[in-house]
Parts: sequence; C-alpha cells; structure tokens
Amino acid sequence: MRGLLIAVCAVLALATSGAAAAGNGTPVNASANALTVAVIGDSPYGPEQLAQFPALVDDVNDDAKVDLVLHLGDIKSGSTLCADDYFSTMFSLFETFKDPLVYTPGDNEWTDCHRPNNGGYNPLERLAKVRSLFFADPGTSLGGRKKQVLVQAGYPENQRWLQSRVVFSVVHVVGSNNNLAPWTNETPAQRDLRIAEANARIGAALAWVDSTFELAEDEGARGVVLGMQADTFFGANETATGFASIVSRIEQRAAAFGGPVLLLQGDTHVFGVDHPLAGAPNLTRIVVQGETASEWLRLTVDPRADELFVWERMQV
Repeated sequence: MRGLLIAVCAVLALATSGAAAAGNGTPVNASANALTVAVIGDSPYGPEQLAQFPALVDDVNDDAKVDLVLHLGDIKSGSTLCADDYFSTMFSLFETFKDPLVYTPGDNEWTDCHRPNNGGYNPLERLAKVRSLFFADPGTSLGGRKKQVLVQAGYPENQRWLQSRVVFSVVHVVGSNNNLAPWTNETPAQRDLRIAEANARIGAALAWVDSTFELAEDEGARGVVLGMQADTFFGANETATGFASIVSRIEQRAAAFGGPVLLLQGDTHVFGVDHPLAGAPNLTRIVVQGETASEWLRLTVDPRADELFVWERMQV
C-alpha cells in the first residue's frame, strides 16, 4: 500500500546550479532530474516492529518515485541484544528494498552494546562486526539495486555522492556522546580505547564534513544534504563534548556555502523541523520520527524548482 501523506514542508532554495563529476574520475549522477529519497531512522525497535518492517519495505518499494533509501541508524532498540543473528536479519531486510539503501550506524548497534540487557558486548568488537557486515563492499550501497558512492579511508560508513545537483553525505556521529560516555564496568584500558576511538572518528567526521562542502563548492552544487544518527541538539547534547566540534564545523561550512543545507538526524524519535544554528540560517534540520515501523519520510530534491527540498511524512 502506498503511504498516506500526513504533512508537507519545504526549505526555500537559493539558486546556484552546477556541474557533473565527483572529482575523482568516478561518474556520478549530477543531472537536473528530481530525486525522491525514503528516509528512515530508529527502526525497527523490538519484535513487534521487526515483524512490521517488511510492510514498511513494501510501502517504500510500491512508491514508483522513490530512487533511494536512507537509514539514519539504530536498527534495534537500546534494550535488546546486539546479536549477530539480529544483525544478519536486518542486513537481509535491507536487501529487500528494491532501490539502493545507504545506512549510517546508530549507537544502539554498537556504542551501547556494553549494557547488560544488550548482552554486555565490547562496543568496539560490535563496531567491527557492523562494518564487516553492512560495509563489506566499501563504496557500494545496500539494497536490491546497488549504487556506487565515495567512502572515507578507514571509515567505510562515511559515504558521499552527487545527485540531482546536490551533494549527499552521511557521517558516523552517534548518541551516548559519540562514544565518549563510559561503558558498564569499564577498565582503565577500555577507557583509553574508547576515547581513542571516539577522538579518531570525530577527527574523521570533521574532515568528511569539510570535504563534503568542498565538493559542493567545487562542483557548483545547488544544495547539501547531511545525514547522521545523533540528535546533536537535544538537551545536554547541545554542549556534549562528542558533538560540539562537529556542530561548529557544520555551522561554519554551511554558512560559507550559502545555499540550502538539510541536516537529517534521528535518535530522539519525535519528528521535528527547526533551524538550530544561528550562524547558518540556510541550514534546516529534520529529526525523523523514530521507534516506529509505520512511518517514513518522503524527501524530494528538485534542482529545477524554487523549493529545492520538499518532504512529506508517510504512514504505512
């Protein structure tokens, strides 16, 4: 069944048009054709939503205009096991989307797996498992129809592509203060490893944000779309050390770019739209509805339209 339109919102566009290559010799789709993206986050949560997830897949697949699926992370709830068989189940479900699927990890599938009710795993071992399964072929999307994307060395989950005169980029930024929150019964050696991982990944994220906007500027892109799991503006997250430098860098680069920037986040499960960066009023943020397998966001990107980004909440 096709989704039911709940609401429509739009971001006003600024008018620059642009070029057609990713800058590394790899052809990309930079045409002026409109693009429709199905955006999902924090889903499925628990056995009931896992059972409902195939219906969500069918709903997205039945929308003939959808060209690509974007999952913003958290493929399980924060109180369920981080088990290999569950990861394999989700990988198989991702492959049932007929269009390419780009996925960025969430904290529930690795950062928080130290919790006893998650199985008491070592989060770094779970991160390695997520990478080896979902990013086994770096530069190639998931889903039934594959898409080639650019990836960051050492961080295959950081992905980027140029399509419909917009640069799309996902960056690995997760809740629990971006893995700076202590693990259960953490040893001094584990603490050192945790902080080293977080600091290295934050450094990689900053470089990825920079190169994303550099590509947009070099190619004359009309807009930029950034996706990540963490809601970096929720409560204490606004000053969390794991997010501060990334948020500041996004603000700086978005302001300098000048064109419309869309920041897609999950994590806090309640749909919202705002302009959280005073220094970059051209940036609009959407937090997708989470903890559900009965809703997805239908994002349309049309470089020929006055409104570059238009979105609709779709009910399964």
